[in-house]
Amino acid sequence: MDIFRKNIDGGKAFDWGRTSSDYAKYRDIYPDIFFAKVADRGLCVTGQSALDLGTGTGVVPRNMYRYGAKWTGADISPEQIRHAELLAENAGMDISFIVSPAEKIDLPDKSFDVITACQCFFYFDYGTVIPNIARLLKDGGRLVILFMAWVPADDPIARASEELVLKYNPEWTGGGYTRAPVFIPEIAHEYFDIEAQEDYDLMVLFTRESWNGRMKACRGVGASMTPQDIAAWEHEHKEMLGKLVPDEFEILHHAAMAVLRKR
Repeated sequence: MDIFRKNIDGGKAFDWGRTSSDYAKYRDIYPDIFFAKVADRGLCVTGQSALDLGTGTGVVPRNMYRYGAKWTGADISPEQIRHAELLAENAGMDISFIVSPAEKIDLPDKSFDVITACQCFFYFDYGTVIPNIARLLKDGGRLVILFMAWVPADDPIARASEELVLKYNPEWTGGGYTRAPVFIPEIAHEYFDIEAQEDYDLMVLFTRESWNGRMKACRGVGASMTPQDIAAWEHEHKEMLGKLVPDEFEILHHAAMAVLRKR
């Protein structure tokens, strides 16, 4: 399904379904601490029901499954959900998945103790999604917004990979990330109180193959380039990595979390 956002990539269409196979294989990169920081706040744990918005291939529910919550994952892309279901089934995890944009999730009021949104919140229509999240949460329920991105200004490998994406896809606006707390839209304050905010740096281990796969599965490459441009980009990217890094290396990332409590 093609997605268009005027403030993203100059309005150029992208479709996560086009890169679902690579997404399933290479986008599950978050270190344990990323999820432990959520569970340490007593969220997404045993006795709670949790909904993950923009779940993609189910990275958040699958990684947090060990903490005991009963999970549902929702995503706009049928291809992403198919991979999420397969990965969960293969891991023996009882997770429910639905195909739906976050703004239109049609589940009963007050169904969830926690709703998470990881690496996707900026895609949503805040005026529609915030009231729907509030409707779906129990009284006092939490919205947890999560984000993690490499820091190109301080990591030369990430910067070089970004520059190569822009060579083939100059409309891509996903590069150039600078450290920042999670963005909380103004409308959220009508329904929620900010309970906690946290951000921190961390190093993420890659091989040349997995970093190439991570970049290929980003919006600027696999979700939007033509197959011909993807092949050309990947050939050049692999050559570049072969010259710049050993088989294993780390990439500097910045992570951020915000916890909002429903009034």
